[in-house]
Amino acid sequence: MDKMKMSSPDLTAANIEKIAEMFPNVVTEAKDEQGNLVHKVDFEKLKQELSSAVIDGDESYDFTWVGKKQAMVEANKPTNKTLRPCLEDSVNWDKTENLYIEGDNLEVLKLLQESYLNKIKMIYIDPPYNTGNDSFIYPDDYATNKDQYDEEVGAIDESGYRMFKNTETNGRFHSSWCSMMYPRLKLARNLLSEDGVIFISIDDNESYNLKKICDEVFGASNFIVEMINITGASQNGEGVKIQKNTESCLVYAKNYDLCEPNKVDKADESLRNLNDSPSPLYTRPDMGYTIYYNPNTKDIKPVKDYDKDKIYTNDESKVYKNDTALINQGYVPIRPGIKSNFLHRWRWGFDTFIERKDEIVIQQSKGKYSCYFKQTGYNPPKNILNYIAGTSSVKDLFDGNRIFDFPKNPKMLNYLLNVGSHKNSIVLDFFSGSATTAHAVMQLNAEDGGKRKFIMVQLPEVCDEKSEAYKAGYKNICEIGKERIRRAGKKIVEETGKKDLDIGFRVLKLDESNMKNVYYAPDELSQSDLVDSISNIKEGRSGYDLLYQCMLDWGLELSLPHETMRINNNEVHIVNDGDLIACFDDKVSEDTIKQIADKKPLRAVFKDSSFATPAARINVDEIFKLKSPQTTIKVL
Repeated sequence: MDKMKMSSPDLTAANIEKIAEMFPNVVTEAKDEQGNLVHKVDFEKLKQELSSAVIDGDESYDFTWVGKKQAMVEANKPTNKTLRPCLEDSVNWDKTENLYIEGDNLEVLKLLQESYLNKIKMIYIDPPYNTGNDSFIYPDDYATNKDQYDEEVGAIDESGYRMFKNTETNGRFHSSWCSMMYPRLKLARNLLSEDGVIFISIDDNESYNLKKICDEVFGASNFIVEMINITGASQNGEGVKIQKNTESCLVYAKNYDLCEPNKVDKADESLRNLNDSPSPLYTRPDMGYTIYYNPNTKDIKPVKDYDKDKIYTNDESKVYKNDTALINQGYVPIRPGIKSNFLHRWRWGFDTFIERKDEIVIQQSKGKYSCYFKQTGYNPPKNILNYIAGTSSVKDLFDGNRIFDFPKNPKMLNYLLNVGSHKNSIVLDFFSGSATTAHAVMQLNAEDGGKRKFIMVQLPEVCDEKSEAYKAGYKNICEIGKERIRRAGKKIVEETGKKDLDIGFRVLKLDESNMKNVYYAPDELSQSDLVDSISNIKEGRSGYDLLYQCMLDWGLELSLPHETMRINNNEVHIVNDGDLIACFDDKVSEDTIKQIADKKPLRAVFKDSSFATPAARINVDEIFKLKSPQTTIKVL
């Protein structure tokens, strides 16, 4: 019976294991800061393994900034935090498959690594633009102090003289922003499905740096397009050289070859000549039939009336045989004709023509009849968008109050969702703001009958006391986002009548681990130590709190249905009809354990302190070996 690890995965250790599989000679043993033996990579050996010649010097094509190495470390660093359920803020907790998570998105993304690895079809984010125009906890101005920046980059020598003539002052405004974005995008990539896509809104202040980061994180070959959205914003007054009324939306795939954005822009109906095939008849002998057309009745009849053995003569009179019966009834023969001295063919085969005959249009010009087909369908998505800010959509929901500045337009998100998601996709937004993405997901589901699920992540940034939001009673942005989802969902149901629409959401809040010492190592403690020790669970943590930390630890989706029941006075949690069964009571009877085993769960978890003696723990193993040997058992 193993211990639950109760922390996010150690991605550094996982990466070292992968390197060891490919290059076992570059992985060695060393002691960490605590004196424990760990695996480490000999990077000099690794560099040589990846080169056919001796590497001399440090010249390479690279994009870097002050703090990049630390940002890379931060992405791989595990977290000891957890997500605690908040039922009182949730809507339709038992039935919904949507999530609203409050907390630092970096920590949240780490926690989601196992539960949602390769499962997110579409990510949309609207991160801070680094303009210096707000004062939230994630300040929209990541400029470092100039003196601090000079010291970090080594711009000042020991005597206080500047070491180079032209200073890179611009860099001090970008480095912290890049360090903020890099680990979040790196973790987000892990969550994308192999055919997944990410959309990132940004303006020209950081668009260059963002593209370079994305090229590194997702791979330059996975860049799809930079969409341009015309916002309609205007600036006047002194200092405005050219009005900035556009924003960018960078689009990257997890795997370019597997990503197939939906064609959602309806093509203009047009006519295309059925005779515009690129090759002669002899290349496709089955595509040289005659189309007989009656100008009076508008009737169309395709007829196979030609001699395939004579197609190389390129003489229409020898190849085709006129159907005199049809001609006598007023039908006119229409044939592909001759191009470049060769008899040509139709674009469609005979059977295809029969199936699509309703699309055919016959037109006459200069006494000659020609055959066309209606060209309809959908074009690839547009590169140029035109969506102003969604301020009015939020004001409409909040009784005319402007409680959020410059939210994204739900219509734009609706369009992007049509492009990047399927009807059953999971959609993630980890800079969710006013929850426009959640609003758009519910709206699109109502329109096309989809079952998309959203995951919103937002830091509870404090609202300015002078803001309309604060005066309206909203203390932080999360309160605005949750209330918007409630109001938008209710409005969509009222307008569409779709009462089965999932407009609920489970609220989870980032918090410190439920465990007093999350980094305990099972092999450091004896069985007697475990039995005799006091509870390692913090006071005030509920069974739901422990259940969700176990779900994270085991990599189960947090939207899975679960129920709570009592067995012999013990509280038992059942996730997704047996994917996980948990009992966190201090005393669990043997009969309760037997009844849990009878349900044959895939996983079972108990508190270590639930068993009075080592013998009692051993007995649990024996019960499951007898009744449900496939069950994996762990303890907290």
